[in-house]
Amino acid sequence: MNYKAAWLVLWLLWTPLLLAQGQPEGNAETPAVTEAPPGGDFALHSSKGVFALKDYRGKVVLLYFGYTQCPDVCPTSLSYLAQAFNELDEKELEKVVGVFVSVDPKRDTPELLDEYVDYFHPNFMGVTGGEKELADAAARYGAQYYEVELEGSAFGYAVNHSAATYLIAPNGELRFIFPHGTSPVVISEAIRYVLEGN
Repeated sequence: MNYKAAWLVLWLLWTPLLLAQGQPEGNAETPAVTEAPPGGDFALHSSKGVFALKDYRGKVVLLYFGYTQCPDVCPTSLSYLAQAFNELDEKELEKVVGVFVSVDPKRDTPELLDEYVDYFHPNFMGVTGGEKELADAAARYGAQYYEVELEGSAFGYAVNHSAATYLIAPNGELRFIFPHGTSPVVISEAIRYVLEGN
């Protein structure tokens, strides 16, 4: 690991949780999170049935809220996560999972989510849920999203959403919030740090 990467990791580890910044994808801006969220368990749905975060105790979970029709922010974030996962060895990978929560359940079926996340990395899974379930999960992590009508577009609407990635430790505690664009090297080193019991 080079000096710059080491400095960034230390900065992440010794700074209080980083706050997610809104990443607008439509004409309106997503408000920034103003305080560190509590995190915590939630249940949604995958193609394999109910997804319960508590069932992933013992693993590091990288959580991201987005949607499959997202033109750039989501693909970039998942690509960075995939690169971070590719930095890990086999034993480390066995203890890590990426969870993509779709905030567009009207279009993103569990089957479509499987196809989408599989493109990025086999350790990713896609989940979604009803309006209240998604709102409850998002509120726990300070994630924000809302629909924006796209006049004259075949898509009909976009979903503006915050673009942070949340690292949840094996004990279920929210440990880090990575802003959009965080280096994959920083993410992989943070995963290792948590896997080592820190």
